[in-house]
Amino acid sequence: MRTLGPYTYVTLSMKPDSAPHLAVSFHTADLRIRAGVLNKPRPYLEICSPEADVAISTTGAGHVTDADLHNARQLFDAAARYLADCERLHSEQSAKGAVPDAAV
Repeated sequence: MRTLGPYTYVTLSMKPDSAPHLAVSFHTADLRIRAGVLNKPRPYLEICSPEADVAISTTGAGHVTDADLHNARQLFDAAARYLADCERLHSEQSAKGAVPDAAV
């Protein structure tokens, strides 16, 4: 199986009479992830690689809504599942003696 080196993939699709669609895929360990609260006050989550930055904040960059809380809970649950899957696969691969790819 051929594996690619680390990369970030960004696409922008624009169709007539449709909203643009932006997709960002991070396939690298070279990420900076941080969260905080801006002076507004407005919470944010930021995921950055050398090639792309993604920021998530509240609806319209304004007050925290019920929908914002719902999205934050979904994000938290998805991140917890991602962590559990990474930990499980790392453990399985380590037990099989798999050699991790060298950082690029």
